[in-house]
Amino acid sequence: MGIMPHELRPPRGAKHRRKRVGRGNASGHGTYAGRGIKGQRSRSGRDLRPTFEGGQFPLSRKLATLRGFNNKWKVYYQPVNVGTLEERFESGATVTPEALRAAGVLKHLREPVKILGDGELTKPLTVRAHAFSAAARAKIEAAGGTVTVLGGDEEAAD
Repeated sequence: MGIMPHELRPPRGAKHRRKRVGRGNASGHGTYAGRGIKGQRSRSGRDLRPTFEGGQFPLSRKLATLRGFNNKWKVYYQPVNVGTLEERFESGATVTPEALRAAGVLKHLREPVKILGDGELTKPLTVRAHAFSAAARAKIEAAGGTVTVLGGDEEAAD
Protein backbone atom coordinates (compact mmCIF):
# COMPACT_ATOMS: atom_id res chain seq x y z
CA MET A 1 0.00 0.00 0.00
CA GLY A 2 3.01 2.32 0.40
CA ILE A 3 3.77 5.09 2.85
CA MET A 4 0.82 6.94 4.31
CA PRO A 5 0.94 10.76 4.48
CA HIS A 6 1.00 10.72 8.29
CA GLU A 7 4.13 8.54 8.16
CA LEU A 8 6.19 11.03 6.11
CA ARG A 9 9.15 12.60 7.89
CA PRO A 10 11.85 15.01 6.73
CA PRO A 11 15.21 13.34 6.10
CA ARG A 12 17.64 13.15 9.00
CA GLY A 13 19.64 16.35 9.36
CA ALA A 14 17.15 18.48 7.45
CA LYS A 15 15.55 20.00 10.56
CA HIS A 16 17.51 21.84 13.26
CA ARG A 17 16.41 22.99 16.66
CA ARG A 18 16.51 26.79 17.05
CA LYS A 19 19.59 28.08 18.87
CA ARG A 20 18.27 29.66 22.09
CA VAL A 21 20.94 32.16 23.04
CA GLY A 22 21.21 34.07 26.28
CA ARG A 23 19.72 31.27 28.39
CA GLY A 24 22.54 30.81 30.87
CA ASN A 25 26.15 29.71 30.69
CA ALA A 26 25.23 26.05 31.00
CA SER A 27 23.68 26.26 27.53
CA GLY A 28 27.03 27.30 26.01
CA HIS A 29 25.44 30.51 24.65
CA GLY A 30 25.08 32.55 27.82
CA THR A 31 26.61 35.85 28.98
CA TYR A 32 27.25 37.59 25.64
CA ALA A 33 25.05 35.26 23.59
CA GLY A 34 27.46 35.04 20.64
CA ARG A 35 27.64 38.83 20.20
CA GLY A 36 31.11 39.46 21.56
CA ILE A 37 31.71 42.08 24.23
CA LYS A 38 31.23 45.70 23.14
CA GLY A 39 30.39 47.56 19.96
CA GLN A 40 27.49 48.49 17.75
CA ARG A 41 26.63 44.93 16.86
CA SER A 42 26.50 43.81 20.47
CA ARG A 43 23.75 46.27 21.40
CA SER A 44 20.05 45.65 21.24
CA GLY A 45 18.01 47.70 18.83
CA ARG A 46 20.79 48.21 16.28
CA ASP A 47 19.20 49.01 12.97
CA LEU A 48 21.70 48.91 10.12
CA ARG A 49 20.84 48.35 6.50
CA PRO A 50 22.38 45.23 4.93
CA THR A 51 24.75 47.32 2.77
CA PHE A 52 26.22 49.32 5.69
CA GLU A 53 30.02 49.04 5.76
CA GLY A 54 30.82 50.76 9.05
CA GLY A 55 30.96 54.24 7.58
CA GLN A 56 33.45 53.26 4.87
CA PHE A 57 32.51 54.56 1.43
CA PRO A 58 30.15 51.77 0.36
CA LEU A 59 30.70 49.60 -2.67
CA SER A 60 27.21 50.37 -3.93
CA ARG A 61 28.24 54.03 -4.25
CA LYS A 62 31.65 53.27 -5.74
CA LEU A 63 30.15 51.46 -8.70
CA ALA A 64 29.20 53.59 -11.68
CA THR A 65 25.63 54.78 -11.74
CA LEU A 66 23.57 55.36 -14.84
CA ARG A 67 24.79 58.54 -16.43
CA GLY A 68 23.92 60.66 -19.38
CA PHE A 69 20.79 61.30 -21.31
CA ASN A 70 18.46 58.98 -23.15
CA ASN A 71 16.66 60.74 -25.99
CA LYS A 72 13.27 59.09 -26.22
CA TRP A 73 12.56 60.73 -29.60
CA LYS A 74 15.66 59.38 -31.36
CA VAL A 75 14.77 57.17 -34.30
CA TYR A 76 16.87 54.01 -34.65
CA TYR A 77 17.01 52.83 -38.27
CA GLN A 78 17.86 49.41 -39.62
CA PRO A 79 20.61 50.11 -42.15
CA VAL A 80 20.70 48.34 -45.52
CA ASN A 81 23.42 49.05 -48.09
CA VAL A 82 22.83 49.28 -51.84
CA GLY A 83 25.41 46.53 -52.27
CA THR A 84 23.05 44.20 -50.40
CA LEU A 85 20.21 45.16 -52.75
CA GLU A 86 22.49 44.30 -55.70
CA GLU A 87 23.11 40.80 -54.27
CA ARG A 88 19.58 39.94 -53.13
CA PHE A 89 17.22 41.37 -55.76
CA GLU A 90 16.70 40.86 -59.48
CA SER A 91 16.62 43.68 -62.00
CA GLY A 92 13.31 45.60 -61.95
CA ALA A 93 12.27 44.28 -58.53
CA THR A 94 10.37 46.37 -56.01
CA VAL A 95 12.26 46.57 -52.73
CA THR A 96 10.11 47.22 -49.64
CA PRO A 97 10.79 46.54 -45.94
CA GLU A 98 8.58 43.44 -46.25
CA ALA A 99 10.60 42.22 -49.27
CA LEU A 100 13.84 42.83 -47.35
CA ARG A 101 12.46 40.80 -44.44
CA ALA A 102 11.43 37.99 -46.79
CA ALA A 103 14.91 38.03 -48.38
CA GLY A 104 16.50 37.61 -44.95
CA VAL A 105 18.13 41.05 -44.90
CA LEU A 106 16.08 42.34 -41.95
CA LYS A 107 15.41 40.43 -38.74
CA HIS A 108 12.21 42.34 -37.89
CA LEU A 109 10.00 45.20 -39.05
CA ARG A 110 9.74 47.07 -35.73
CA GLU A 111 12.21 49.81 -36.73
CA PRO A 112 12.25 51.91 -39.90
CA VAL A 113 14.66 51.07 -42.72
CA LYS A 114 17.35 53.39 -44.06
CA ILE A 115 19.16 52.66 -47.32
CA LEU A 116 22.86 53.55 -47.24
CA GLY A 117 25.29 53.99 -50.12
CA ASP A 118 27.97 51.36 -49.45
CA GLY A 119 28.54 49.09 -52.45
CA GLU A 120 27.68 49.32 -56.14
CA LEU A 121 24.30 49.05 -57.84
CA THR A 122 23.92 48.17 -61.53
CA LYS A 123 20.26 47.01 -61.63
CA PRO A 124 17.27 49.33 -61.88
CA LEU A 125 15.25 48.80 -58.69
CA THR A 126 12.16 50.44 -57.26
CA VAL A 127 13.16 51.06 -53.65
CA ARG A 128 10.66 52.02 -50.96
CA ALA A 129 12.13 52.75 -47.52
CA HIS A 130 11.73 55.15 -44.63
CA ALA A 131 15.00 57.03 -45.29
CA PHE A 132 17.85 57.22 -47.80
CA SER A 133 21.34 58.62 -47.61
CA ALA A 134 22.27 61.06 -50.38
CA ALA A 135 24.81 58.57 -51.80
CA ALA A 136 22.26 55.74 -51.85
CA ARG A 137 19.67 57.91 -53.55
CA ALA A 138 22.22 58.94 -56.22
CA LYS A 139 23.33 55.33 -56.87
CA ILE A 140 19.76 53.99 -57.17
CA GLU A 141 18.75 56.77 -59.57
CA ALA A 142 21.99 56.44 -61.57
CA ALA A 143 21.21 52.74 -62.10
CA GLY A 144 17.80 53.67 -63.51
CA GLY A 145 15.79 52.93 -60.38
CA THR A 146 13.31 55.00 -58.41
CA VAL A 147 13.31 56.09 -54.76
CA THR A 148 10.15 56.39 -52.63
CA VAL A 149 10.18 57.58 -49.02
CA LEU A 150 7.71 55.75 -46.78
CA GLY A 151 5.72 57.37 -44.01
CA GLY A 152 7.41 60.72 -43.66
CA ASP A 153 8.18 64.02 -45.25
CA GLU A 154 11.05 64.49 -47.69
CA GLU A 155 13.18 66.48 -45.19
CA ALA A 156 13.44 63.61 -42.70
CA ALA A 157 14.59 61.21 -45.41
CA ASP A 158 18.09 62.60 -45.88
